[in-house]
Amino acid sequence: MHAVEIFLPLNDNEGNRFGADLFGRVRRELVERFGGLTAFTRSPAEGLWDDEGEVTRDEIVIFEVMADELDLRWWCDYRRKLEKMFHQEAIVIRAREVQLL
Repeated sequence: MHAVEIFLPLNDNEGNRFGADLFGRVRRELVERFGGLTAFTRSPAEGLWDDEGEVTRDEIVIFEVMADELDLRWWCDYRRKLEKMFHQEAIVIRAREVQLL
């Protein structure tokens, strides 16, 4: 079993909030494919990184799904789709193997 986390920005590169419909679309796609998801949306997380000596900050939400198998081709294609939808150079998606207790 794998837990897959998708880190999505709340705002575009100009600081404008993305609409709820965009996040709703991602939710629907993931629930349809994986049968459910957990969305960490109450208190947006903060992403920080060094951008050529300047610290850049993003408010993000995290969507998590559980998958029996990790289809790397599908996830790479989906990441590229999300990058286009959210107008981002890179969307972070990470997976870890988990053992259900």
